[in-house]
Amino acid sequence: MKAEIHPDNYRMVIFHDNSSGERFLVGSTIETEQTDKWTDGKEYPLAFVDVSSASHPFYTGQEKVMDTAGRVERFKARAAKKGKK
Repeated sequence: MKAEIHPDNYRMVIFHDNSSGERFLVGSTIETEQTDKWTDGKEYPLAFVDVSSASHPFYTGQEKVMDTAGRVERFKARAAKKGKK
């Protein structure tokens, strides 16, 4: 790898998938305030993500609804309202 091509804030970061609970240690420049220990005993910055390869239907082969903002409930409510008219 070429020296000095990465930004100054490039470092190893733990990404925690909120959907599956899986954790990945990956090099990143993401800004985060939290830290956590990895399996090697070292402490790294911690970032939370809603979707990763551990939970995305393309990689898992399982289809599931991931609704963190209530979009499905709002859609169902609108559809029910239209059905009554």
